[in-house]
Amino acid sequence: MALTAEESQLTASLIKRCLGGDASAWEEIVRSHNRRIYNICYRFTGSQDDAEDLTQEVFIRIYRTLKSYDLERGAFATWVTTMTRNLLVDHFRKSKQDRMTDSIDATPPGEEDAPTLGDHIRDEKPTPDASVATKETQAMVQQALQKLSPELREAVILRDLQDMDYKDIAAALRVPEGTVKSRINRGRTELARLLSRTYRQVN
Repeated sequence: MALTAEESQLTASLIKRCLGGDASAWEEIVRSHNRRIYNICYRFTGSQDDAEDLTQEVFIRIYRTLKSYDLERGAFATWVTTMTRNLLVDHFRKSKQDRMTDSIDATPPGEEDAPTLGDHIRDEKPTPDASVATKETQAMVQQALQKLSPELREAVILRDLQDMDYKDIAAALRVPEGTVKSRINRGRTELARLLSRTYRQVN
């Protein structure tokens, strides 16, 4: 996520104001990133309460380490996402959740055509029944997400729900872009398999 010179200046100014004790600058940071952080936390944990608590923890970490952010090393949004991801990893380890699925060691042929989350939850033409149908589909997608291993889940969430590019995801997860693409493809394939099984059970 390359920043323009103007965006870089605005970000630097905002952070400088915040570090200088400007409460309105901090409020602007929270307002700008709150929804994104909450959505990542909710999609990863599947719990509104956990997502709310973790979102607060993320902002506490951001506030305490804001002075360590280096504008030259990447976009502020990527730095925030990295902070969120690290906290989620800590949360997963502490809670010892056992939601791992069998990982797919080899990348299946044709995986690039695997459906994305957007294909499952998109609602282009609302109808009287669309709202209910969409909520049901989103619930199934969320349940399926929880059955993915953490590394596949976070990659799919950042790509298909947060619309981050591969480079920024690689920076946030601290892995090569090739690994990111592999995890996304494997995650999509596993999600498609889980959702297909769920559809067969309810129909």
